[in-house]
Amino acid sequence: MQSNTGKQKFDRIFHRFTQVILWLLGLWLGVELLSRLIAEALWFAEVDFQPAFWIRLVTQVGLWTIALFSVGFLLFNLNIAERHLNPKPNSSFGELRKPVLNVTSNYSLPEVRKPPLATKYKIESEERSFSLGLRLLLTCTIGLSLLVGLLLFHYITVAIEYWQPNVDVTAVTTTLPAHFDVSTVWQRWQNSTNWQLILLPIVSLLIIIKPRVVLKAIAILISLSLGMVLSAQWIKFLEYFQAQSFQMTDPLFNRDIGFYIFGLPIWELLEFWLVALFGFGFAAVALIYLLSGNSISEGKFPGFNKAQQNHLLLLGGAVMLCVAYSYWLRRYELLYSTQGVVYGASFTDVTVQLPIYTLLSLLAIAIAFLLLWRSIFPETAKLRKNQQGKRSRYFLISTGALLLFSSLFVLSFIFPEVVQKLVVQPNEVTRERPFIENNIRLTRQAFQLDKVEVRTFFPQGGLSATDIVNNDETIRNIRLWDTRPLLDANRQLQQFRPYYRFPSADIDRYTLATTLPKETEKRQVILAARELDYNDVPDPAKTWVNKHLVYTHGYGFTMSPVNIAAPGGLPYYFVKDIGTETNSGNLQTSDPFIRYSIPTDNPRIYYGEIANTYVMTNTQIKEFDYPSGDENVYNTYDGLGGIRLNVWWRKWAFAKYLNDWQMLLTRNITEESKVLFRRNINDRVRAIAPFLNYDRAPYLVVTNTPEEPELTKSVKNHLYWIIDAYTTSDRYPYSDPGETKFNYIRNSVKVVVDAYNGDVNFYVADPDDPIIKSLNAIFPKMFQPLYTMSAALRTHIRYPIDIYSIQSERLRAYHMTDPRVFYNREDLWKIPTEIYGGQPQSVQPYYLIMKLPTAREEEFILLLPFTPTARTNLIAWLAGRSDGAEYGNLLLYQFPKQQLVFGPEQIEALINQDPVISQQISLWNRQGSKAIQGNLLIIPIERSLLYVEPLYLEAEQNSVPTLVRVIVVYEDRIVMAETLEKALDAIFQPLPATPAPIVRPVENIPPEPLPPLAP
Repeated sequence: MQSNTGKQKFDRIFHRFTQVILWLLGLWLGVELLSRLIAEALWFAEVDFQPAFWIRLVTQVGLWTIALFSVGFLLFNLNIAERHLNPKPNSSFGELRKPVLNVTSNYSLPEVRKPPLATKYKIESEERSFSLGLRLLLTCTIGLSLLVGLLLFHYITVAIEYWQPNVDVTAVTTTLPAHFDVSTVWQRWQNSTNWQLILLPIVSLLIIIKPRVVLKAIAILISLSLGMVLSAQWIKFLEYFQAQSFQMTDPLFNRDIGFYIFGLPIWELLEFWLVALFGFGFAAVALIYLLSGNSISEGKFPGFNKAQQNHLLLLGGAVMLCVAYSYWLRRYELLYSTQGVVYGASFTDVTVQLPIYTLLSLLAIAIAFLLLWRSIFPETAKLRKNQQGKRSRYFLISTGALLLFSSLFVLSFIFPEVVQKLVVQPNEVTRERPFIENNIRLTRQAFQLDKVEVRTFFPQGGLSATDIVNNDETIRNIRLWDTRPLLDANRQLQQFRPYYRFPSADIDRYTLATTLPKETEKRQVILAARELDYNDVPDPAKTWVNKHLVYTHGYGFTMSPVNIAAPGGLPYYFVKDIGTETNSGNLQTSDPFIRYSIPTDNPRIYYGEIANTYVMTNTQIKEFDYPSGDENVYNTYDGLGGIRLNVWWRKWAFAKYLNDWQMLLTRNITEESKVLFRRNINDRVRAIAPFLNYDRAPYLVVTNTPEEPELTKSVKNHLYWIIDAYTTSDRYPYSDPGETKFNYIRNSVKVVVDAYNGDVNFYVADPDDPIIKSLNAIFPKMFQPLYTMSAALRTHIRYPIDIYSIQSERLRAYHMTDPRVFYNREDLWKIPTEIYGGQPQSVQPYYLIMKLPTAREEEFILLLPFTPTARTNLIAWLAGRSDGAEYGNLLLYQFPKQQLVFGPEQIEALINQDPVISQQISLWNRQGSKAIQGNLLIIPIERSLLYVEPLYLEAEQNSVPTLVRVIVVYEDRIVMAETLEKALDAIFQPLPATPAPIVRPVENIPPEPLPPLAP
């Protein structure tokens, strides 16, 4: 008795302790979510994108309700299964064999009556079906438990791939989750780790031992995984309801391409959800029934009773409907097949795989109908024999449908391989020709290669000094400084303090004033921002106050012309240093014309590429501004960025959100203080629009005109970051993605970030893109037309390197439009290699100011050469245009195949074979120094090609690269000189050769006759 009382007391204490723990966990989770909600809402209000925040938040919450519905559905079915468990035979039969005495009075004899349980058991046993012996029972139980384990691991693995370590309401994933099918399971099994191979049998064993508890836990885990995966796909659901037409159809099903971009992903996500819901539900319920009544210990399963049969038939019908739905979707996914000679549906896919998938889908619907019919009308669809001893029609139809489905399922793996080897491969070109045409046409559309203007470039030679003078703007902008040696020089000459850094250098063009009145010139320059990296602050100075209140921003930038070197070969700077002669903090400029053209006041960079710490401004502590000799100058931020900490609940919310409780303890924060976070421009734009892909190289722009008109009255800022953004998809039919994860891309958006105030603006650069149309409909206040961008900034937009590189890689094969030529890869191109720093590397696209052969004036272009795969001669070059109305256009110049034009590798070989040049390079490569051959540039001028390669010299330690020589190659002439001008003069204006004096011995000269004497 005392033991029972103690046990009850322990249970009460344990129950209360559990309740307290759950309450504490709930409180922690609530505070965590509330602080994040407040901080995110305030931040989105600061950047003026709060409506976009609420749209995505409501959508994600709505998608999470699917997880709640899923867990409710699964637990509901598991509870129903528990109601219909088989009785335990051991206890029931023991009681059944004992007679029951019914004493009516003290004096009457006992009445023996038949046990009711025996009658009930007998009746139920008569209505049971599918009894199993021990061998079949173990086979079914183990198979179903392994299936549940595989389902669990599949959905958990997908959820882990989508997991964000720091829960962020801005998270989005555009990659669709993998299907749960035979091929996916086999692939995961091959790539599985040891712990997965160990855990799978353990989970299966736990299911068999404790099915009811373990299956409920698995149901919760799978439902949470579904919520995590589906909520991360929130943008696809919004795009589905704002789908746009592409005004083009696919060649197989004749459906608008918008269906594949916007509709098909949602149907695939629906399949992903339904398979988990009904697949796990059916397997879990079947396991509970099979393991009930101590069936394994008894050595047999007595069969399913009527209620169990109805339950399994309903779930089985739902499973078969999912199978039918899945095979119907597989028909559309043939458009992304990789089984044929090209990407997309091939001959075998269309003639064999497509009919099989269609038949499997229809058969699965028929089987589902039969299962549901028997569940609803059990009396009209009995599986037993009729009175004549023959099988019922329902049994024959069901068995035939199942056998036919199984045969087609096996055939779907075998028959396509047979057709491919016996029918297609012997005559592959003819069989696959229409499908190759589809692949070429749609790949070119998806990557905008069909918009490339193709022309023939006939090298004529004969370039003269007059031509060089006439193309003076091109010559003056030939890039001799690469970004890598310039950054190395900046880090030695312009960082000043250890915590300053130049994370990148950007090539752009600027219009500068000249000595002539009212005249300007376009110059190509390299711009590098001087940012502050707190990680490089000396360790003794790494305090909380310094991290968040003092070291708040970078300062200034350098601007260097690409074609000039200072005395000694160092970079020449238009803008450099931090001007301290007037204590104004302005940057130093090389001359008054640069000072007039490039504003250098207020060059503070609060938002940059490496601004990874959050800071607080307008506190009682002054911010470090810039160094002035041995002292520092301090400043107080007066920009428009940041969130005011003027009320207590904001401080608490940000202290929890940032996990920084010093914010509550410090006395330096006032009512005017503001917190600036997400100062890294890449994180900033991705938080606002995570559904866009962003270029890897944001670039800094200096303008005379503020981007926002209202800033002219408050804060004058001249530094802005421009980031190119792309809309992409992996669902464009027949389009070959190559090495990328997508097969459709558009440079649809230009993003401008204010380096001082943190304002972000999104401008639509490609209004014809259906994806950006859909996004614009979802977020009507997020995107602005490109013409609303200030004119000063519009002059600095350029063809982005990332999309240009992707298009160039696709153009290597997809410039071929003839199916037979494409199949044989007869004209496949490659990107040539060059020697840089003694190591071979692929030629990178490079910006250039030049006049195209058919253009009237110079323009800023992005250029890349191509060579044939098996040879090294030049075959073509691609120009991406950036100026004015020509922005975004691609121009491909192809060289005549019958004419030899030297490629970069051949020019590099000629340079390194020259005895004078190679001897000089070997002399410089002595111990302690190293000669570096820079990027080899191919410069089209008129109808000729000029090859220019800079040569740098640097020490092995504490290197400051210097430009020591310029190598110019034209036709069969190679010149190495100290400057580009001297090299060009040596080629096009050679000094006239002085005739050598004739020297002969005197004795060999015949004597001349003497003149006659005068009379």
